[in-house]
Amino acid sequence: MLGIELLKDIQSDLKVMEKQLAEHVQSTSPMLTKASLHLLKAGGKRLRPAFALLAGKCCGGTLERLMPLAVALELIHMASLVHDDVIDNSLTRRGIPTVKAQWGDKVSLHTGDYLFAKSLLLISRYDNPRIAQILAEVSVEMSQGEIQQIATAYELNQNIRDYFYRIKRKTAMLISASCQLGAVAAGAEQKLERSLTKYGHYLGMAFQITDDILDMTGEQQEFGKPIGSDLRQGIITLPTIYALRHSPEAAELASLIIKREKTDTDIHQAIEIIKRSGGIQYSFFVAETFIAKAKKELQLIQSPEMRNTLTRLADFVQIRKF
Repeated sequence: MLGIELLKDIQSDLKVMEKQLAEHVQSTSPMLTKASLHLLKAGGKRLRPAFALLAGKCCGGTLERLMPLAVALELIHMASLVHDDVIDNSLTRRGIPTVKAQWGDKVSLHTGDYLFAKSLLLISRYDNPRIAQILAEVSVEMSQGEIQQIATAYELNQNIRDYFYRIKRKTAMLISASCQLGAVAAGAEQKLERSLTKYGHYLGMAFQITDDILDMTGEQQEFGKPIGSDLRQGIITLPTIYALRHSPEAAELASLIIKREKTDTDIHQAIEIIKRSGGIQYSFFVAETFIAKAKKELQLIQSPEMRNTLTRLADFVQIRKF
């Protein structure tokens, strides 16, 4: 979970959400319950429910009204992580074995499906049909983003527009929807809802760019997953796109990327080429641009405390190490 100081305005709310998460992952199947709890106990930033709670409170929403939404958003995120670990063949996440590593692909896939279905039950409690509609549309787009990533693996001719298309659907849309849905559930005015939706979008874009930077520069123990995972799978991220276009060593980098079986030495060599090209600095610049745009969308929030918290959350995305 994010730091206590950073989310002090909703810390008690997040504790309630954590307790409800543990209740909602329970199943009549002991294996399904065990796999779900294993994922839950691995922790996480709980970023999406935090955004929903904060956005909703900015608009006068009550905890009772916002809680089912917050829990549902985290369940959807957890479901996507379980499926991602199968696709990526990841054996560790946040420093512990994944559900895939512990129980295999079949249990992992069914666990992800189960968590997603549980989120639908929570969303069905709302009488506002826009909430279910927004989440359904986002779920469709998330799937398309993941398929796009698989389809374009090892393709060297990708540009920044292709990359933005992918990360918007893969990451930014759920964070944006978390902010929007908090506002919708609280009955916010359309102008404020729109600003919070944009805030979430810009921050979500910056979050994924930062994630892609950390995949090359982070400490594995702190980051929670092996460094260089994207390169190993042929996934072309923003630092790599920049290096392929600007590095004098672009041809060597290209030959490393297209290798289907890469050694640790290959990964290290590719990362060093990307660093020398200025790709990391450029990507930081792009992330900072998105964060600046996100902060501008907070002007309509009347509460200085809430505005300050959302500003600090934006700053966290920029400087995070995990």
